[in-house]
Amino acid sequence: MTIPRRSWRAAGTYAAVAVAGLTGAVLCAGPAAAHTPTWAVTCTDVSLDLTAYNGGVTNQVTVTVDGKDLLSTETFGREFHKKLELPQHDKELTVHLVVKAGDGDQFSKDETKTAPVCEDNTPTPTPSVSESKPAEKPTTAAPSPSESSPETAPAAASPSPSSPDLAETGSSSATPVIGGAAVAVLLAGGGIMWSVRKRRTAQH
Repeated sequence: MTIPRRSWRAAGTYAAVAVAGLTGAVLCAGPAAAHTPTWAVTCTDVSLDLTAYNGGVTNQVTVTVDGKDLLSTETFGREFHKKLELPQHDKELTVHLVVKAGDGDQFSKDETKTAPVCEDNTPTPTPSVSESKPAEKPTTAAPSPSESSPETAPAAASPSPSSPDLAETGSSSATPVIGGAAVAVLLAGGGIMWSVRKRRTAQH
């Protein structure tokens, strides 16, 4: 029994189509498994590591924080690596990552993460006006006895009226009288002696 050549040709065509379809499926599955969008968020920064993308197309990445652009839309090829610094914050931040793959939306990524608050960035509460203490007024020390007005000198003691009289010296009010009497006695004695001598001379 012989098989017609047309049957062999038909079987070969079917086999080629099957191989081509299987190859296309493998090629399509390969890029899907190869796209690796890895990113991490801490209290201070956002790290992006996008690897194994299709370098033959244009890929895009965007990062926003609470609706504001932290990374404006940038294009990349096979890989993209970047570290973005977050602004200081005292409450949690919402970080949104959008990656658009140029070879199909099935390889794109849209994800949101939360940036926690760093412990050392927590603001210290300031005391209210009612809790603040009024400034203390400086106290003036009372002057010590040594710093007060100079003491007045003690008044000179006045002599007591009951103190005894001072002893009299030789000079009193009776001294001239006594002197005059003594002179008179001397003169009288001299006169008497002169008259006696004169009489004796007259008798001889």
